[in-house]
Amino acid sequence: MGHKTGLEDYYIIKNNRKMRFGYTTGSCAAAAAKGAAEILLGKQKIKEVPLMTPKGILLYLELLDIREEDGAVSCAVRKDAGDDPDTTDGILVFARVEKLKDSGESAQPSILLDGGEGVGRVTRPGLSQKVGEAAINPVPRTMILNAVRETAEKYQYKGKLKVIISVPGGEETARRTFNPRLGIQGGISILGTSGIVEPMSEAALIESIRVEMAQKAAEGMEYLLVTPGNYGADYLKEHMDLPFEKNIKCSNYVGETIDMAVNMGIKGILFVSHIGKFVKVAAGIMNTHSHNADARMETLCACAIRAGAGLDCAKEILDCGTTDEALAVLKRYGVLKESMEQMMLKIQFYLDHRSYEQILLGAVIFSNEYGYLGQTENAGRLIGKLKGN
Repeated sequence: MGHKTGLEDYYIIKNNRKMRFGYTTGSCAAAAAKGAAEILLGKQKIKEVPLMTPKGILLYLELLDIREEDGAVSCAVRKDAGDDPDTTDGILVFARVEKLKDSGESAQPSILLDGGEGVGRVTRPGLSQKVGEAAINPVPRTMILNAVRETAEKYQYKGKLKVIISVPGGEETARRTFNPRLGIQGGISILGTSGIVEPMSEAALIESIRVEMAQKAAEGMEYLLVTPGNYGADYLKEHMDLPFEKNIKCSNYVGETIDMAVNMGIKGILFVSHIGKFVKVAAGIMNTHSHNADARMETLCACAIRAGAGLDCAKEILDCGTTDEALAVLKRYGVLKESMEQMMLKIQFYLDHRSYEQILLGAVIFSNEYGYLGQTENAGRLIGKLKGN
């Protein structure tokens, strides 16, 4: 059997499948720092450390690649994301703890924390770290500092300690994360608010959207350009005269994106979306994931009927598998333009309903096959705002 971490009995059932919990890069960094401090200050020959996470789950994490030097120790903990599709799964997070020789004693140990190889640096304002600082988020930072401080107090060490967190290969891994969009360069972020990775966690995805939105707000953006996914981003880049580099991806979380924008004082959002996502918004569905709800054909059918389509057209739409198939039916019956106008009215209604009309919201809708399909009432004003008019 492999090393037992304390997570063996923690899992969720998703899509009829048992999915294991994991632990964050923040927990890895804190455990590695605690282990290095134990070996350095307590002269302990240890191979694992206990770590209590903010979620209240006690972990037992294995120490790897232990290296002892004169006045310093480094070791690593391997990230295990459980059954979450995490780009950082399997990486080694190192901590090097060093005694600073020219420091005098004080009432409490003094600890300097920084990032090394493979840990990103913040280059733009709006994040929880200042520009120039290592991308070690507040909760992991506290976990690391507390773990080292408690170890120093345990061995009555009152001098200064320097802790460097590093992730070999972190710069390459970071290219597959949100970091390049956030202006974090040179590596990954040390993350985690609970210390635990819950598989397929929506909270983690929504938090990444919130962080990017907060950064845009800190840079002075009052109106946001949002695309649900790659199709929207590609259409924006190729067909719209708007600042592509300023777009935020909201994935399926249309409602949460609006909620966060209202809370931050954002004045408006223009969504640029493929019809396959936003036809659901025309039915009041604010999480567009297929597991959450569908209603694409039913919504297009209702729009067609409002546009004057007959029963034969409606039945054909309901038998379609994709929105492009349904658009072909609408075109054949001569009601495509009118049906899209009806859809835009419903999208605008539900966007405004979600925000209680506190901010300006609009959408531009397209299809990969049919191109531009229409825009909601407020879209023109928002395009002007985003162009600086």
